[in-house]
Amino acid sequence: MRIAFLVAILAGAVFYTTVAFTDLGFMTRTGRLGPGFFPRVIGILMIVLALWTIVDELRKGRRADATAGLWRDVTALVGLTLGYAVLLWALGGFLASVVFLLAALSLLNPGRHLQNGALALVLPSAVYLLFDVLLNASTPPGLVSFPI
Repeated sequence: MRIAFLVAILAGAVFYTTVAFTDLGFMTRTGRLGPGFFPRVIGILMIVLALWTIVDELRKGRRADATAGLWRDVTALVGLTLGYAVLLWALGGFLASVVFLLAALSLLNPGRHLQNGALALVLPSAVYLLFDVLLNASTPPGLVSFPI
């Protein structure tokens, strides 16, 4: 089951990368990096990581019994992701990301409250600085405007 999921992830990564290479330009007319730069890098990294995980999984030869308990986590993460979509609309990108990461990390990394809280604040802050400040691309606004 796990191998089938990883192969599906690999297929999605190959499709994403194909679209990035065929539909998006790598450079602009002025010689700057174009809209296809980041999707190409991310697509290639996704393919490499998926292949690496598949090879690692095949070498370990894990049984399906070991993953039976993980379905609870998968279900919870799907629910959190749906909640994240609603929070994006209501709170905006930064605050929704903080809440989502705090909830997801509390589920997947229980007992490490300080580490989870720090990651939940640092990662959205880094994304905000990268997109809003450096790249001048805004993150999703919420219904309520916050000073961030």
